[in-house]
Amino acid sequence: MLFGSISYLNLLPFQLFLKRYIKNNAAKMSFRYKRAVPSQINKALKRREVNAAFISSVTSAKCKCTNLGIVAHKKVYSVLLLEGESQIDPASATSNQLARVLDLEGKVLIGDAALKYYLNGGEGIDLAEAWYEKTGLPFVFAKLCYNRHEKTIQKLAKDFSHTKVKIPQYILKQEAKKRGITPKQLTWYLEHIYYKMDDKAEKSLKLFLKKSKKV
Repeated sequence: MLFGSISYLNLLPFQLFLKRYIKNNAAKMSFRYKRAVPSQINKALKRREVNAAFISSVTSAKCKCTNLGIVAHKKVYSVLLLEGESQIDPASATSNQLARVLDLEGKVLIGDAALKYYLNGGEGIDLAEAWYEKTGLPFVFAKLCYNRHEKTIQKLAKDFSHTKVKIPQYILKQEAKKRGITPKQLTWYLEHIYYKMDDKAEKSLKLFLKKSKKV
């Protein structure tokens, strides 16, 4: 199986879980990874260059998906709209579309770069917060979808949803240093992300996809 991998912090718990899951499975030798930014992973899944991945929610409507997503309630801190001339983030799909749906203009900045910008005192509109203020709902940035190996992926998703992933201190320090933040900031950030799609998240995604068709 070829798994699409995005190296943003918001997927660190899942990536750690996946490594342990593969290690403890007889099928571990069948897993390989393709690393890229979200917009590239979306295309890779569609072209069947990968078999499963967290893809941008705006492209998930016609895909086979699990009940796992990347969800933020109110603020997310890593998807920002900066003041100035409108400019998309080429790494993104959902966040660019979210700015359009909200009818907001500015420069879209996502991922670890956006988080570091915020932590360093940078100002901007948190797009998850803007969505919440308009709808009263959390925002779904991505969903775990697949085009093959349905039973394996669905079981993996179920197991992850019932697992509380503990991040070892050495990995916290390693990942934080890589991104120029502190381990405490990394842990704080992950407290604002959840992965199991609840009723509000499902309702929010349907609303977002509906609104996306109109812009």
